Amino acid sequence: MRAISKLLARLTQYITEAAIRIFGPSDDAYPNTGVQPFSGDPYKERTANW
Repeated sequence: MRAISKLLARLTQYITEAAIRIFGPSDDAYPNTGVQPFSGDPYKERTANW
C-alpha cells in the first residue's frame, strides 16, 4: 500500500512540474536586440530577356 502512495505522489509531482513548465513564465535568456539597421543594397528587379 505504501508503494502505491509513493508512486501516486511521484506521478502527481511529475505531471505538476510539467504543467508548471508549460504554462509558467518563459525562461528564455535571449538578449534584447531591438531593431536592426539595414546595411545592404536595395533589391533591383530585373526584366526577363527571353
